[in-house]
Amino acid sequence: MTNRPNSEALYKEACGLMPGGVNSPVRAFKAVGGTPVFFKRAKGAYLFDADDRSYVDYVSSWGAILLGHADDRVVSAISAAAANGTSFGAPHEGEVRLAKEIIERVEPLERIRFVNSGTEATLAAIRLVRAATGRNKILKFEGNYHGAVDSLLAKAGSGIATFGLPDSAGVPKSITHDTLLAKYNDAANVEEILNANRGEVAAILVEPVSGNMGLVPPKPGFLQALRRLCDEHAVLLVFDEVMTGFRVAKGGAAERFGITPDLLCMGKVIGGGLPVGAYGGRKDLMDLVAPLGPMYQAGTLSGNPLAMAAGYAALSNLDQEQYETLETLGARLEAGLNQACQGESIAAQVQRVGSMISVFFTEQPVNDFDEANTTNKPLFGSVFHSMLDKGFYLPPSALEAWFMTTSHTEADIDRTVEAFAASLREVVA
Repeated sequence: MTNRPNSEALYKEACGLMPGGVNSPVRAFKAVGGTPVFFKRAKGAYLFDADDRSYVDYVSSWGAILLGHADDRVVSAISAAAANGTSFGAPHEGEVRLAKEIIERVEPLERIRFVNSGTEATLAAIRLVRAATGRNKILKFEGNYHGAVDSLLAKAGSGIATFGLPDSAGVPKSITHDTLLAKYNDAANVEEILNANRGEVAAILVEPVSGNMGLVPPKPGFLQALRRLCDEHAVLLVFDEVMTGFRVAKGGAAERFGITPDLLCMGKVIGGGLPVGAYGGRKDLMDLVAPLGPMYQAGTLSGNPLAMAAGYAALSNLDQEQYETLETLGARLEAGLNQACQGESIAAQVQRVGSMISVFFTEQPVNDFDEANTTNKPLFGSVFHSMLDKGFYLPPSALEAWFMTTSHTEADIDRTVEAFAASLREVVA
C-alpha cells in the first residue's frame, strides 16, 4: 500500500477526537483494511488528498455529486446565497424555486417538505404514513438502508453489514416490533407478509434501485407488483429515492420505471453536495403535515438558503442530454469491467442502473441481500487498495455502489478499466 504520511497523521489525531476517527463509519476503511485517506480538495471527477495525490473519484460524495466536484455554477450559487445570509429561520424565495423545480420533474409529487438529511426524510415519511392510515407496521427489505432511523436498522445493508451487526446496539426490540422484513425482488414474499398482517401495514418502504448492498436493480415487474399489492391491501407505497432521485433519470426512479409511489424521500443530488433531504407526494397526504394537519415535523435549518441555492443550481443544469451522457459513460464502464473480469477468468457480476454500478465477485447474479453477501469481500479489499495506489477512489466496501458524474470522461473510464484489469492480475497472481 502506498505510504500517505499526512493522512496517517490526521487519522491518528482524529481517532483521539471522534469514534473510529470518522463521522460516518464506512469511511474508517474497516471493510477493506488500512488507513482512510483524508482529502483536502476536489474538482470535477477528481479528489486530491492530504499528501497531494490525485484520484478519479467513484464515491462522488456517496452519490450526491452529479455535475462533478466544485462545479463553478454550484459554487457561484452557494457564494451568492452565503453573501445574503447563511440561515434565516424563516421562509425565503430559494425554497420556492427549488420546490418548483423538483415538483415539475417528478410527476407523482404534488407537495414537498424540505428537511436536513435523508434520514430525516424517511423518519418523517414513516410518521406520515402512520398518521394517514392509522396503522403502525412498516414493511421494508433486507439490504435496503433508509438512514439511521431506529425502527429501520434491521438488515439495513452496507453500513450494518460492514461491521457484522444484524441491528444496532441501543435499539430496543420494542422499536423494531412493527418493522416487517421482506426479501428484495421477491414479490411473492411481500404478498405472503401482507396477507399475514392484513389491515395492519401502513406502508411498503423500498429503494427502487438498491444501492446499499451494492447496486442491485429491481427485477422486471417487481416494482409494478409492489404497486399492485399496495393498492390491493390499501397500503401506501414509499420510494426511498435519496440515492436514485435525479441520478438514474431526470425524474428519478419513478420516471425510469414508470411507477407512481404515494410518497418519495429524496436527498443527495437535490442539495448539490450540501446537507439536505426532502419528502413529498400526493396533496391529500402532505396536507396532513403541520401546519395544515396533525402530523408534526420541523427543523431549524430545514430549507437552508445555501442548500436550496446549491440544489437548484445542480438540478437546473441537468438536462436530458446529460442523462444520456451518463447512461453512455455507465455502459462503457460496465462493458469494460466485464471484459476485465472475463479476461482474468474471475467470476463476477457487474450490475448497473444509469450512473450507478457495482462489481460483485461471485458466480451468481445478485438479486437480494443474501446473494450480495456471496461476493468475495477479501478479493474486493485487495482490488480496492490496488486501485487506490493507482489513483482511483472506489467506495471502501464491497457492498456499496459506485457513482459517476457528468465530469467523468471516456478517457477516465478507459483508464479505470485498464487499472482495474491490472489490479485483478496483481491480486490473483
